[in-house]
Amino acid sequence: MSASPSESAGRPTVSEREARQVAEAAREQEWRKPSFAKELFLGRFRLDLVHPHPTPSTEAAQRGEEFLAKLRDFCETKVDGSLIEREGRIPDEVINGLKELGALGMKIDTKYGGLGLTQVYYNKALALAGSASPAIGVLLSAHQSIGVPQPLKLFGTDDQRERFLPRCARTDISAFLLTEPDVGSDPARLATSAVPDGDDYVLDGVKLWTTNGVVADLLVVMARVPRSEGHKGGITAFVVETNSPGVTVENRNAFMGLRGIENGVTRFHQVRVPAANRIGPEGAGLKIALTTLNTGRLSLPASCVAAGKWCLKIAREWSAAREQWGKPIARHEAVGAKISFIAATTFALEAVLDLSSQMADENRNDIRIEGALAKLYASEMGWLIADELVQIRGGRGFETADSLAARGERAVPAEQVLRDLRINRIFEGSTEIMHLLIAREAVDAHLTVAGDLIDPEKSLQDKAKAGANAGVFYAKWLPKLVAGPGQLPVSYGEFKHEVDLSPHLRYVERHARKLARSTFYAMSRWQGKMETKQGFLGRIVDIGAELFAMSAACVRAELLRSQGDHGREAYQLADVFCRQARIRVEELFNRLWTNTDDIDRTLVKGVMSGTYAWLEEGIVDPSGEGPWIAETAPGPSKKDNVHRPIR
Repeated sequence: MSASPSESAGRPTVSEREARQVAEAAREQEWRKPSFAKELFLGRFRLDLVHPHPTPSTEAAQRGEEFLAKLRDFCETKVDGSLIEREGRIPDEVINGLKELGALGMKIDTKYGGLGLTQVYYNKALALAGSASPAIGVLLSAHQSIGVPQPLKLFGTDDQRERFLPRCARTDISAFLLTEPDVGSDPARLATSAVPDGDDYVLDGVKLWTTNGVVADLLVVMARVPRSEGHKGGITAFVVETNSPGVTVENRNAFMGLRGIENGVTRFHQVRVPAANRIGPEGAGLKIALTTLNTGRLSLPASCVAAGKWCLKIAREWSAAREQWGKPIARHEAVGAKISFIAATTFALEAVLDLSSQMADENRNDIRIEGALAKLYASEMGWLIADELVQIRGGRGFETADSLAARGERAVPAEQVLRDLRINRIFEGSTEIMHLLIAREAVDAHLTVAGDLIDPEKSLQDKAKAGANAGVFYAKWLPKLVAGPGQLPVSYGEFKHEVDLSPHLRYVERHARKLARSTFYAMSRWQGKMETKQGFLGRIVDIGAELFAMSAACVRAELLRSQGDHGREAYQLADVFCRQARIRVEELFNRLWTNTDDIDRTLVKGVMSGTYAWLEEGIVDPSGEGPWIAETAPGPSKKDNVHRPIR
């Protein structure tokens, strides 16, 4: 019998349990710093962790504003977003201009030739550049948020930083390579190998969807080191020079959106990488990747905030100009509701982004959950904002900017922003994976004290010990979920001005406790099966995301009021957002227990067994021939190298 594609490619065969163990080993086990979001999921509304809203230092703000002014001038005079969209490529002169501006080194320390911007101003810069062309935002983000600079900043040696960071700050583009054709969010099946050979490692394998990979000079590559004498083995991170013999960029991929990004397929065949280029110890690759993403994920909310601001501008201008039945369409309630949603949600998305970013800069809090929530919430709400803009624009929203211009109208790329934003629900952890990742962190306290109770492989002695520990924990924790400040009419009075936001914060406090009670009840009900209840866990996380966004919106509104910066208007926006969010929260709580999860599961079994195949009759499938997943057996490349370094 012939081997399966996975077996022939040397891909490890792992069970579901083994895959979970690999993911569990990679996550940060300790909570050394407080976490607002973690406490929120435990039913403790720690407003003191985010209020008063942290702010950047005067020096950091001045440096950031000076760069933003230069970047704005560059984007307005040198970047033609419509040209990038038409040609599907960022012109070399634009990339070289960004290099001269120092944009490649926004997050790199000044001692290595970078600009040393804070996370707050880095994200503002990404939003600005991304508004001119989303492809440029992706280029800069992939290079600095997850490419070579961030892993080296966190885990690199002094020698590695001195060798690579000056290059990354000014001349060299970097990329991050983890995904493979048959491996997405299940890294336990990673097949790319790195075999020790003297002072080198020899890399073999294929990486897919390598953003920046087509033009990159330096790569962060995740590969599996086999266990052997003197080698712990495991998934390990390396810095690889793209011009090394045996590295071939085999394809430049094309997508429905982000048409200017340099995303490809990269093959490694007997590529020698010096051991001095290994980042961290063997086996630490996934932990390095996940830790890098804790703040790296904040680049996606930045692009969503930029899109929200643009959608609001277009919705406002168009809805004032377009008349139907004797008045501007904005004055029709059906359209006005959409504009209200876009405005309020954009305010909240910026509040979540700025709060999470400033917390990352201060480094007083563990923001792994906040960063993940920001990515999840912004990608979902950003998509809804863009969809509503297309609806407001009507037929013009579906028409391309070039077509609008050709017949004499303003070239508004509404359909493009919808296409460009769609990938954010998949990039850097799909919504479904983010739900599971955040849920795991949210129930960490429960698993720490009671995990052995639901682990079938633990002994009776271990279960007895876990039961005793759980009894002590829950005896102290559960009574605190009964009552709290959210039930006192005077709580959070400092948020009561012309518009009163204090009821919303009391709502967050009450419903954080309700969320914790719901989680505890579910764990008691399903125990070891809890991890299979992905629908329930997703709704738990979505409730937490809404409560986090409400908190951020209120805290940001108070910050702006205290600074005399559109405070009254900020309070109005926060109030409307919180009222809209509360409706969503109530629906999510109801769906925790009233849903179609069980019958959906039954129906899926029927679909997959072919029971309903007759429903697919009467169509023509326009798909082409070929395997669902391309063959990725290791070996020399059979294709031309399309690597295109930019100098």
